[in-house]
Amino acid sequence: MGRKSTVSRLPADIKTYIEAMIATGAQTLDEMIRDLQARFPAEAQAGQLPSRTALHRYGSKLDRRLAAIRASTEAAKIIQAQAGDDKDARSEALTALIQTELFEAILDIQEAGGDPENPMDPAERVSMLSAAAKNIATLTRSSVNLKKFQADEEARIAKAAREQQLVEQQDRLQELRGADGLSEQMEVRIRRILLGKE
Repeated sequence: MGRKSTVSRLPADIKTYIEAMIATGAQTLDEMIRDLQARFPAEAQAGQLPSRTALHRYGSKLDRRLAAIRASTEAAKIIQAQAGDDKDARSEALTALIQTELFEAILDIQEAGGDPENPMDPAERVSMLSAAAKNIATLTRSSVNLKKFQADEEARIAKAAREQQLVEQQDRLQELRGADGLSEQMEVRIRRILLGKE
Protein backbone atom coordinates (compact mmCIF):
# COMPACT_ATOMS: atom_id res chain seq x y z
CA MET A 1 0.00 0.00 0.00
CA GLY A 2 2.94 2.36 0.58
CA ARG A 3 1.15 4.13 3.44
CA LYS A 4 3.52 3.28 6.28
CA SER A 5 4.82 5.92 8.67
CA THR A 6 8.51 6.86 8.81
CA VAL A 7 8.97 4.67 11.90
CA SER A 8 7.15 1.70 10.33
CA ARG A 9 9.59 1.76 7.38
CA LEU A 10 12.67 1.49 9.63
CA PRO A 11 14.62 -1.74 10.05
CA ALA A 12 13.03 -4.04 12.65
CA ASP A 13 15.75 -3.54 15.29
CA ILE A 14 15.42 0.28 15.22
CA LYS A 15 11.61 0.13 15.18
CA THR A 16 11.59 -2.30 18.14
CA TYR A 17 13.98 -0.04 20.05
CA ILE A 18 11.76 3.01 19.40
CA GLU A 19 8.64 1.12 20.49
CA ALA A 20 10.37 0.05 23.71
CA MET A 21 11.43 3.66 24.43
CA ILE A 22 7.89 4.92 23.79
CA ALA A 23 6.33 2.15 25.91
CA THR A 24 8.51 2.98 28.93
CA GLY A 25 7.74 6.70 28.61
CA ALA A 26 11.01 7.54 30.38
CA GLN A 27 12.32 10.01 27.78
CA THR A 28 11.12 13.21 26.16
CA LEU A 29 11.01 13.35 22.36
CA ASP A 30 14.26 15.36 22.26
CA GLU A 31 15.99 12.81 24.51
CA MET A 32 14.72 10.00 22.27
CA ILE A 33 16.14 11.76 19.18
CA ARG A 34 19.55 12.17 20.87
CA ASP A 35 19.46 8.55 22.08
CA LEU A 36 18.62 7.26 18.58
CA GLN A 37 21.37 9.36 16.97
CA ALA A 38 23.93 8.02 19.46
CA ARG A 39 22.77 4.40 19.17
CA PHE A 40 22.35 4.34 15.37
CA PRO A 41 24.95 6.81 14.02
CA ALA A 42 25.04 5.38 10.48
CA GLU A 43 21.27 5.79 10.05
CA ALA A 44 21.45 9.26 11.64
CA GLN A 45 24.20 10.28 9.20
CA ALA A 46 22.14 8.98 6.26
CA GLY A 47 19.04 10.90 7.46
CA GLN A 48 17.05 7.69 7.93
CA LEU A 49 15.97 8.27 11.54
CA PRO A 50 12.50 9.69 12.18
CA SER A 51 11.92 13.38 12.91
CA ARG A 52 10.57 14.65 16.22
CA THR A 53 7.11 15.01 14.59
CA ALA A 54 7.18 11.47 13.20
CA LEU A 55 8.18 10.10 16.62
CA HIS A 56 5.37 12.04 18.29
CA ARG A 57 2.80 10.84 15.75
CA TYR A 58 3.96 7.21 16.01
CA GLY A 59 4.12 7.44 19.82
CA SER A 60 0.53 8.71 19.99
CA LYS A 61 -0.68 5.84 17.82
CA LEU A 62 1.29 3.30 19.83
CA ASP A 63 0.03 4.70 23.15
CA ARG A 64 -3.57 4.50 21.92
CA ARG A 65 -3.10 0.94 20.74
CA LEU A 66 -1.40 -0.16 23.95
CA ALA A 67 -4.18 1.43 26.04
CA ALA A 68 -6.88 -0.21 23.92
CA ILE A 69 -5.18 -3.61 24.09
CA ARG A 70 -4.72 -3.32 27.87
CA ALA A 71 -8.36 -2.34 28.35
CA SER A 72 -9.67 -5.13 26.11
CA THR A 73 -7.40 -7.72 27.69
CA GLU A 74 -8.46 -6.65 31.19
CA ALA A 75 -12.13 -6.75 30.18
CA ALA A 76 -11.70 -10.23 28.73
CA LYS A 77 -10.00 -11.45 31.93
CA ILE A 78 -12.76 -10.01 34.13
CA ILE A 79 -15.51 -11.51 31.99
CA GLN A 80 -13.84 -14.90 31.99
CA ALA A 81 -13.20 -14.82 35.75
CA GLN A 82 -16.75 -13.79 36.63
CA ALA A 83 -18.76 -16.07 34.39
CA GLY A 84 -18.62 -19.70 33.44
CA ASP A 85 -18.73 -20.40 29.75
CA ASP A 86 -22.34 -21.57 29.96
CA LYS A 87 -23.20 -18.03 28.88
CA ASP A 88 -20.43 -17.99 26.26
CA ALA A 89 -18.34 -15.37 28.11
CA ARG A 90 -15.27 -16.11 25.99
CA SER A 91 -17.16 -15.18 22.82
CA GLU A 92 -18.23 -11.93 24.45
CA ALA A 93 -14.63 -11.15 25.37
CA LEU A 94 -13.47 -12.02 21.85
CA THR A 95 -16.16 -9.73 20.38
CA ALA A 96 -14.91 -6.88 22.56
CA LEU A 97 -11.34 -7.46 21.38
CA ILE A 98 -12.39 -7.48 17.72
CA GLN A 99 -14.38 -4.28 18.24
CA THR A 100 -11.26 -2.63 19.65
CA GLU A 101 -9.20 -3.77 16.67
CA LEU A 102 -11.80 -2.46 14.20
CA PHE A 103 -11.84 0.87 16.01
CA GLU A 104 -8.05 1.05 15.76
CA ALA A 105 -8.18 0.16 12.05
CA ILE A 106 -10.66 2.98 11.39
CA LEU A 107 -8.38 5.41 13.24
CA ASP A 108 -5.48 4.24 11.07
CA ILE A 109 -7.52 4.83 7.92
CA GLN A 110 -8.45 8.33 9.08
CA GLU A 111 -4.85 9.15 9.95
CA ALA A 112 -3.56 7.77 6.66
CA GLY A 113 -5.95 10.05 4.80
CA GLY A 114 -4.56 13.11 6.57
CA ASP A 115 -0.86 12.21 6.50
CA PRO A 116 0.91 14.77 4.27
CA GLU A 117 3.92 12.45 3.87
CA ASN A 118 1.78 9.60 2.53
CA PRO A 119 -1.65 10.84 1.38
CA MET A 120 -4.23 8.13 0.80
CA ASP A 121 -6.21 7.91 -2.41
CA PRO A 122 -9.84 8.92 -1.59
CA ALA A 123 -11.27 5.93 -3.50
CA GLU A 124 -9.01 3.56 -1.58
CA ARG A 125 -10.04 5.19 1.70
CA VAL A 126 -13.76 4.82 0.86
CA SER A 127 -13.18 1.18 -0.07
CA MET A 128 -11.42 0.47 3.21
CA LEU A 129 -14.12 2.25 5.26
CA SER A 130 -16.80 0.33 3.36
CA ALA A 131 -15.09 -2.98 4.19
CA ALA A 132 -14.81 -1.92 7.83
CA ALA A 133 -18.53 -1.00 7.90
CA LYS A 134 -19.47 -4.46 6.58
CA ASN A 135 -17.31 -6.11 9.23
CA ILE A 136 -18.83 -3.93 11.94
CA ALA A 137 -22.35 -4.89 10.77
CA THR A 138 -21.44 -8.59 10.95
CA LEU A 139 -19.88 -8.11 14.38
CA THR A 140 -22.94 -6.21 15.62
CA ARG A 141 -25.25 -9.03 14.47
CA SER A 142 -23.00 -11.51 16.23
CA SER A 143 -23.08 -9.41 19.39
CA VAL A 144 -26.91 -9.19 19.30
CA ASN A 145 -27.20 -12.97 18.81
CA LEU A 146 -24.77 -13.56 21.67
CA LYS A 147 -26.77 -11.27 23.99
CA LYS A 148 -29.98 -13.15 23.06
CA PHE A 149 -28.27 -16.48 23.77
CA GLN A 150 -27.07 -15.18 27.15
CA ALA A 151 -30.55 -13.90 28.08
CA ASP A 152 -32.11 -17.24 27.07
CA GLU A 153 -29.49 -19.08 29.09
CA GLU A 154 -30.17 -16.92 32.17
CA ALA A 155 -33.92 -17.56 31.80
CA ARG A 156 -33.32 -21.32 31.46
CA ILE A 157 -31.15 -21.37 34.60
CA ALA A 158 -33.70 -19.32 36.56
CA LYS A 159 -36.54 -21.63 35.44
CA ALA A 160 -34.56 -24.73 36.42
CA ALA A 161 -33.84 -23.19 39.84
CA ARG A 162 -37.56 -22.42 40.37
CA GLU A 163 -38.53 -25.95 39.35
CA GLN A 164 -35.96 -27.41 41.73
CA GLN A 165 -37.26 -25.20 44.53
CA LEU A 166 -40.85 -26.38 43.87
CA VAL A 167 -39.74 -30.02 43.97
CA GLU A 168 -37.98 -29.41 47.28
CA GLN A 169 -41.07 -27.67 48.69
CA GLN A 170 -43.30 -30.56 47.53
CA ASP A 171 -40.96 -33.00 49.25
CA ARG A 172 -41.05 -30.95 52.45
CA LEU A 173 -44.86 -30.82 52.37
CA GLN A 174 -44.94 -34.58 51.93
CA GLU A 175 -42.69 -34.96 54.99
CA LEU A 176 -44.93 -32.64 57.04
CA ARG A 177 -48.04 -34.53 55.96
CA GLY A 178 -46.60 -37.81 57.16
CA ALA A 179 -44.85 -36.55 60.30
CA ASP A 180 -47.61 -34.84 62.27
CA GLY A 181 -50.78 -35.25 60.26
CA LEU A 182 -50.79 -31.90 58.41
CA SER A 183 -54.40 -31.10 57.59
CA GLU A 184 -55.47 -30.82 53.99
CA GLN A 185 -56.66 -27.26 54.65
CA MET A 186 -53.28 -26.25 56.10
CA GLU A 187 -51.48 -27.93 53.18
CA VAL A 188 -53.54 -25.93 50.66
CA ARG A 189 -52.78 -22.73 52.57
CA ILE A 190 -49.01 -23.46 52.62
CA ARG A 191 -49.04 -24.24 48.90
CA ARG A 192 -50.76 -20.91 48.19
CA ILE A 193 -48.17 -19.07 50.30
CA LEU A 194 -45.26 -20.82 48.60
CA LEU A 195 -46.66 -20.08 45.17
CA GLY A 196 -47.19 -16.42 46.10
CA LYS A 197 -50.99 -16.59 45.81
CA GLU A 198 -51.68 -15.50 49.38
